[in-house]
Amino acid sequence: MLSNSCRYGIRAVIYLARQPLITGKTGIKQISRDLDLPTPFLAKILQLLAKQKILSSSKGPHGGFSLLKDPRKITLLDIVNTIDGYETFTNCIMHNGTCEGVEKDGKHCPLHKDYEKPRKELIKLFSTRTIHELVIKSKNPDLITI
Repeated sequence: MLSNSCRYGIRAVIYLARQPLITGKTGIKQISRDLDLPTPFLAKILQLLAKQKILSSSKGPHGGFSLLKDPRKITLLDIVNTIDGYETFTNCIMHNGTCEGVEKDGKHCPLHKDYEKPRKELIKLFSTRTIHELVIKSKNPDLITI
């Protein structure tokens, strides 16, 4: 359901939330190495999150990334909206775009009604689950494999 970019972004935000406050910024190479993710790809993802004021970013020898917001206030929905867009939850699971007008007679796709309840539950889950909660639940950093 989520793109690789989005999953990488979630993992990186959780990783940054686990860093001690005294360390300040964490370099992209270290994040990439510790999470075993490609550096250039991860850098683009983290820049998107910085543009949306979820992360702080600075350049230079002591630059890197850190959380800009309190992890208790960052939801999974914030990250998904930034990277994949809200369409992740609203797009038809059979066709491109929404179900409206997909069929010739203007009816929804055959799965629309079946997916309506799980879609609402997913939106609720992603809008209520915070990064702070995920950090607490993941005592072992190796388990952060969203």
